[in-house]
Amino acid sequence: MTISIEQHIEELRAELRNAVYRDERRWIEAELAQAYAELEAAIAAQEAEFDAEPPH
Repeated sequence: MTISIEQHIEELRAELRNAVYRDERRWIEAELAQAYAELEAAIAAQEAEFDAEPPH
């Protein structure tokens, strides 16, 4: 079973709200930044596909 990037981001945000230790917060923040980058890349790929010329 796989989860969407959006779900993963929401789970990480919830973990970050409950993180107590500095190292744990840093790890979650890094994971969150990576997830946001993946989401941006996926959105860019979809937009590029949408903006591409239709086949002839």
